[in-house]
Amino acid sequence: MKQFVVTGMSCAACQVHVEKAVKSVPGVDEVSVSLLTNSMSVEGSADASAIMKAVEQAGYGASEKGSGNTEGAAKEAGELSLNEKLALEEEALKDHESPKLLRRLFWSLGWLLILMYLTMGYHMLHLPMIAVLDHNYLGLGLTQLFLATIVMFINRAFFISGYRSVKQKAPNMDTLVALGSSISWLWSVVVLYKMSLVITHGGSNEALMELYHTQLYFESAAMIPALITVGKTLEAISKGRTTDALKNLMRLAPKRAVVVREGEEVEVSIEEVKLGDLFLVKPGEAIPVDGQVVEGMTTVDEAALTGESIPVDKAVGDLVSAATMNVTGVITAKATRVGEDTTFAQIIHMVSDAAATKAPIARIADRVAAVFVPAVIGIAAVVAVVWLLLGRDVAYALERAIAVLVISCPCALGLATPVAIMVGNGLGARHGILFKTSESLENTGRVQIIALDKTGTITAGKPEVTDVYPAKGVSLEELMRLSVILEERSEHPLAKAVVNYGIEKGFVDTSCHLVSDFQVLPGHGLRGRIGEALVIGGSQSFMEGIASISQDLEEAAKTCSEDGKTPLFFAKDGQLLGMIAVADVMKEDSSQAIQELKNQGIEVVMLTGDNERSAKAIGIEAGVDRVIAGVLPDGKEAVIRSLKERGFVAMVGDGINDAPALKRADIGIAIGAGTDVAIDSADVVLMNSKLTDVAAAIRLSRATLRNIHENLFWAFAYNIILIPMAAGLYSSIQMNPMWGAAAMSISSFTVCMNALRLNLFRLHDASRDRKIRKKGSVLEGMEQENKEAEENSQGINLKKGDQEMKETVKIEGMMCMHCEKAVKTALEAIDGVDEAVVSHESGTAILTLSKEVADETIQAAIEGKDYKFCGIEK
Repeated sequence: MKQFVVTGMSCAACQVHVEKAVKSVPGVDEVSVSLLTNSMSVEGSADASAIMKAVEQAGYGASEKGSGNTEGAAKEAGELSLNEKLALEEEALKDHESPKLLRRLFWSLGWLLILMYLTMGYHMLHLPMIAVLDHNYLGLGLTQLFLATIVMFINRAFFISGYRSVKQKAPNMDTLVALGSSISWLWSVVVLYKMSLVITHGGSNEALMELYHTQLYFESAAMIPALITVGKTLEAISKGRTTDALKNLMRLAPKRAVVVREGEEVEVSIEEVKLGDLFLVKPGEAIPVDGQVVEGMTTVDEAALTGESIPVDKAVGDLVSAATMNVTGVITAKATRVGEDTTFAQIIHMVSDAAATKAPIARIADRVAAVFVPAVIGIAAVVAVVWLLLGRDVAYALERAIAVLVISCPCALGLATPVAIMVGNGLGARHGILFKTSESLENTGRVQIIALDKTGTITAGKPEVTDVYPAKGVSLEELMRLSVILEERSEHPLAKAVVNYGIEKGFVDTSCHLVSDFQVLPGHGLRGRIGEALVIGGSQSFMEGIASISQDLEEAAKTCSEDGKTPLFFAKDGQLLGMIAVADVMKEDSSQAIQELKNQGIEVVMLTGDNERSAKAIGIEAGVDRVIAGVLPDGKEAVIRSLKERGFVAMVGDGINDAPALKRADIGIAIGAGTDVAIDSADVVLMNSKLTDVAAAIRLSRATLRNIHENLFWAFAYNIILIPMAAGLYSSIQMNPMWGAAAMSISSFTVCMNALRLNLFRLHDASRDRKIRKKGSVLEGMEQENKEAEENSQGINLKKGDQEMKETVKIEGMMCMHCEKAVKTALEAIDGVDEAVVSHESGTAILTLSKEVADETIQAAIEGKDYKFCGIEK
């Protein structure tokens, strides 16, 4: 995507004209112009010089972002550092217009006040006048001509842009201002000549006074551009505020870093930090690049990236991100991502790219703006002719036509969508919610069905101890101490869960004996000697042959299994110590988040590759509407495809295996920053791992869309109501062109200020969610389609001739879902195995094959993971 800065645009009609001009350039696939940021993004193979030439030929200015203001040709070729690029981006977003407009406004109002003293102060308020002009109506008229011309010259930008756009056959808002002011000025000049004729023919002073008071419009000629400048100034200031979030984010970019080289601390610019460099960060300093802590402990304020106000503890091995703030300790970290590869840089690019894209709803305003100005000019001409035909004098007819010209405002139409999108994107970024495009921000709120990946999204993604049941006569301390000592030697995820629990609860005995004769029993468990005692841990079926299990513990184990937990039994010298249940537990906010989604009228479906029992237990606890278990990546994609037939679907996931489903969904949401593949496949990226941010993203999207609708309503209603008023169709109201100009200047400012109200929106406040009482599930009454979807979730069967190539492998030793994943990964790595559906409960792996695979190959893969191969059923 090429990005450009476009100058000279004043309204939605300009924006449409620039887009039309660039679209005509060969090699341009897609173009999006933003009136808000004066920027343009172009997709395609067209040369940048050809694009800029097209813009210039259309009557506007264009320059490529990052060129022309850099040091040397190399930098013009694109070799800019991240900070230099951010400086250019910030410069492009900087409010350059407000200072110019304020200066213009100051001089305009100064001369305008003198003019208004002549026209209103002297005649209406009877303020004193210098003797040479007292009752000298021709002299007063000439003075008005002089003052009005000065004000018009100060605001000459309107006339240059307006008449140039007419020459380009693309009239814009400036054309309306220029025409209204010019017609007022020219008619007033004609009246001055009439007054000179009256004097020449010896007419009375009363005749001069009649012409002076009723037909001179020099004050309107000056007031129109001056008031429009007031509106433009307010608009520029409010537009500048809409980009504050992005500009503030850019200012967080670190400039310097302290690196450790040859044992010495050296301060360098951020551009000099290389991959693998060790860098030092002291309390109160910003972390310069992404890295991994290798020494020290601290807490880090990650609010800049995630919106989370509570600092996060960091120790050796933990990852830290650029632009976050080190709060307490001194740490040394190894650089893992530098430059544009850092998380901070990617967030900046994501937010700025989203601002450069156009929301679908903006096309409504674009279509109207394309014909708006020519239509208004036509309406003004018709109004003037109709009033003349009705017998009104030329002055009245012109006054009505001028009022129509200056009250019409295409600016509000052009700003209605982009200002709300910019504020919404900025608000989301401050809370760690990143929308990749304006379209994704608009469409997220339209979600009807949401599919959640279980592991890492609803659950924490790592097993934890949930229940501990000591055997009769055994203390909790003894069970935990011996189990932790034994499991500490194992690399199995369940073993780590037991060890972590023991450390957290303080059951680790620092004076404990080393484990001797340690042995892993594939498919069964562990054994080892602690001191003189033989301690064994493993599954219930394995432990039944070693120690007697009481009925109470058997019932507890059954209950845990039904709840999706894995029971682990431990024995010492043939005597049962007890049972420890381990499970992948739900995140703290999962139930709340799912309820919020349901309150928003969204059907919640959980997809997972885990076994059905574990998945349903989590699903019931979480409160989802439907659970689909045993789903592989292709299966998830097939289920999403099926759900899309029934409504607008979002998919939430965090892993590589979610990428196909994220792509297939109408809206893909990567949670907890996810993997790079998940982020690439997603439309929305959530920097936190909180599922409540999904509901917040939907809430923000709906609020932004609602704000856009309000802006568009105001923009359309303003013109629909006031154009007839200016034309004189409301008999009781006669609008002076000056009031028309004032109304026009206010309209755009109103739209911008309404968009800024979004900054007050509370993303995580669910109390105002629109609760929809569902008459039934989105999937209700579609049993046959559900059945087909579930069949699809098991994968697409491949056939050889008329026979499906499927094999069922018998396996012993699998104890939990982590065992399933280990076997599944090993089997699917075999050439010819397209899919393996593994269940530790049934002790089987159902293989779908694309070609013949030798039994020995399958056996070697299973035994390579320390499980027992028991044969194949074909």
